[in-house]
Amino acid sequence: MQVDSLDRWPFRKVLIVNRGEIALRVIRACRELGLRSVAVYSDVDRDALHVRMADEAYHIGPAQATQSYLNIPALIEVAERSGAEAVHPGYGFLAENAEFVRACQRAGLIFVGPPVEAQLAMGEKTAARRTAKAAGVPIVPGAMSDVEDNQLALETARDLGYPILLKAAAGGGGKGIRLVREERELLSSLRAARSEAQSAFGDARVYLEKAITPARHIEVQFIADTHGNVVHLGERECSIQRRHQKLIEECPSPIMDAELREQMTSATLQLIRSIGYVNAGTAEFLVGPDRSFYFLEVNARVQVEHPVTEWCTGVDLVQEQLRVAAGLPLSFTQDDIVLRGSAIECRVSAEDPDNRFLPATGIVTALQEPSGPGVRVDSSLYAGLQVPLYYDPLLSKLIVWGKDRAQAIARMRRALAEYKIVGVRTTLPFASWLMEQPRFIAGDMSTDYIAEEWDTRKEKQLAEEQANESEPSSEQIAAIAASLLMETRAREERLRKHPAEESQEKRSHWRERGWKEAIWRV
Repeated sequence: MQVDSLDRWPFRKVLIVNRGEIALRVIRACRELGLRSVAVYSDVDRDALHVRMADEAYHIGPAQATQSYLNIPALIEVAERSGAEAVHPGYGFLAENAEFVRACQRAGLIFVGPPVEAQLAMGEKTAARRTAKAAGVPIVPGAMSDVEDNQLALETARDLGYPILLKAAAGGGGKGIRLVREERELLSSLRAARSEAQSAFGDARVYLEKAITPARHIEVQFIADTHGNVVHLGERECSIQRRHQKLIEECPSPIMDAELREQMTSATLQLIRSIGYVNAGTAEFLVGPDRSFYFLEVNARVQVEHPVTEWCTGVDLVQEQLRVAAGLPLSFTQDDIVLRGSAIECRVSAEDPDNRFLPATGIVTALQEPSGPGVRVDSSLYAGLQVPLYYDPLLSKLIVWGKDRAQAIARMRRALAEYKIVGVRTTLPFASWLMEQPRFIAGDMSTDYIAEEWDTRKEKQLAEEQANESEPSSEQIAAIAASLLMETRAREERLRKHPAEESQEKRSHWRERGWKEAIWRV
């Protein structure tokens, strides 16, 4: 789109209330459209890449998200100071916070996302479940409202039957979710889920859902404008996840056929039309072994994995978000959407896959990002970056496209081999391992894949290492044998020279026999 088309737009400057790679993604979309961008940053993000690339940047507070990126008054003040007319929330933080949308409206700002009504109907997960049920969309069995009372939680869990999931009512991105297998785990898990939800979203509400296993996690991307156009952009496979956080996503799903795609996309559009939704969003589903699907939630925002859909459809979703927020119609119709080829995204996070994916920190001392045909890197990395522990550990996203899934996997292998991040442990080794696994290559996966394949493999390796530590190595055995042989020869020489010692040696011969038996046992 050319700059002169902005004559029709009600805004020229966009405040981006986020950080990291998604802030950079929005900055680039604004720049291509001729819009000016305004960044915000906390104490630890003063030197971040999104701060350097934005047209303007403003400090908003300490490192803690509650005092910076979740600080609504501070963000509204920046909008007023900078003269921004629109606000893009990215994903996470305040992206699905209805109170923030209201604050933007009161300040006369255009929110680049769904209106308050849609936020309340879909952004809040229990409300979304009620709305989906009313629209005739199948949902996962579970509570239809948050459970503030522990006794009610216990009773609901007993009715559903274990295992169950605890999920943050206002959440997304896998935050505030706990799998509970037995009743004795429930209350402690509730406390942990509420605490994480409060920290991540400023909202501690939690609800219960029946855990469906094994299952695939499939989501449908959609976008709607203010002119009555509602379009889906196909589906994404998001089953490779740990602790309910996605690690690998791809478009299209290997399990999908025309019939299942039609059923899931039709259900999605039916749900979205029923609430008058506007802007981009994603409907998430679980698909069981019998190919039955169940609605989980709607993410009322752009998602981390949107690039795989962009590559297979040719649609710039962030630019379309800005167009819709400006009151313009979508630049395409449903008939224009054809999925071409296959795209895979690997999330590159500051986590140690060899140590249960625990968060890592450090300074990026050297960096080499991949490139070449069919390779895209959405990144906030640079050499010298201090990786903080205060926020989501996502550092970058490596996305590849191929004419089919086999070529996409081959390109991902090549790109991963080129990607070098020195100074911080990342999930790159896990992604490289996954691209070689027969089950993944065959498209055979579920949300339990990592537990079944990676975690089991690591447990076996640990057991072998512990066993090896308790047993002598072959070199140690050889050294022991050589020492005993020399000792035996020395004894025989002494007896030859001093026969009187033979009776003394016979009494201690059991020791030699014991040593030899010890060698054979080893």
